[in-house]
Amino acid sequence: MRTLRFIGVVTSRIALIVGGVFLASCRGAPGSSSVPSASAASAEAETVIRLAHGLDPTHPVHQAMEVMGRKLDSLSGGQMALKIYPSEQLGTERQALELLQIGSLDMTKVSSAVMESFSLSYKVLGLPYIFRGEEHRFNVLEGEIGKRILLSSRDVWLRGIVYYDAGSRSFYTKNTPIREPSDLEGLKIRTQSSPVAIRMVRQLGGSPTPIAFGELYTALQQGVVAGAENNPPSFHTTRHYELCQYYSLDRHTAVPDVLVASTHLWDRLSEKERGWLMKAARMSAEVQKTLWDKATKKAMREVKKAGVEIIRPDTEKFAEAVEPLYETYREEAPVVYELLQEIRSVGTDSAATDDSAATDTAGVADMRSERQAESNGGKRP
Repeated sequence: MRTLRFIGVVTSRIALIVGGVFLASCRGAPGSSSVPSASAASAEAETVIRLAHGLDPTHPVHQAMEVMGRKLDSLSGGQMALKIYPSEQLGTERQALELLQIGSLDMTKVSSAVMESFSLSYKVLGLPYIFRGEEHRFNVLEGEIGKRILLSSRDVWLRGIVYYDAGSRSFYTKNTPIREPSDLEGLKIRTQSSPVAIRMVRQLGGSPTPIAFGELYTALQQGVVAGAENNPPSFHTTRHYELCQYYSLDRHTAVPDVLVASTHLWDRLSEKERGWLMKAARMSAEVQKTLWDKATKKAMREVKKAGVEIIRPDTEKFAEAVEPLYETYREEAPVVYELLQEIRSVGTDSAATDDSAATDTAGVADMRSERQAESNGGKRP
């Protein structure tokens, strides 16, 4: 069993949770950023689940979590409620995971790239060009392989619940358009701290430069890096398009987000409560796909309007360039290599689901209608 890596921060993070919950419940007007989102019935609920994440309340993932909260309240008849703390109110992704491990927080949302440090299986999701398209990707994630990966971190007190769509990541640069893999030669490209992401950029000839996401705008501004890579909504909301005039849709990776629960929470829930939680989470994941698609289309329109040149390169050339990367895992990480082979063998027919995994499609439609109604009422999509 893996050794916990958070000893130095345990006391301060627990204090932050207690203080944050207290302040959130005692001050601030409804809808203000200092107040966590929660079901209206949370005061009467027998079980209140605390979920923290680092995204803005206008983000599709947060909006999907609000859907999850309402569905959980409905399914449980008010017995369960979800209290959401957005915008890193309770810490970074890594810190939130550490709080889950000790049971001081119930749930969080992180990139699957962050989960690589807790389970080797997650590494496969960061490999470039492993999916043949969106349908193949969803079939893998929502099928047996995806479920195995979600459960692979239980021995470190982290249980994956569902995946949230985070789209495809592509390169954007300040002065050098990326049309061929060779255009990356020597360019300093900001990457996540993921070893897989670093290897990929290096394999393409670039110079991978891990930088904290919050520091990236300044790094681009000061020329510390020549570019970065991310999905369209992130490129837009971070305003990186103000500094980078080229966005090359090479779509090298499609790294999903993961909704993670503490095993401390899972173990104390009854079978019925687990069922309600899973159904609400799966419904939120379905709604999030639609919200994400809308956000992606909006982002592409906005950055193009701002003058960014959208490049659509031959992705086959990029895929061929990173092919040698896969072989490094054959001996180095057989688990990752075997998962890669399994993923490649998955078809693009609709993923089969058992009764416990099936979502209430009628309910999804109802919740989508609810989101649309809210949007028409003035809330941002």
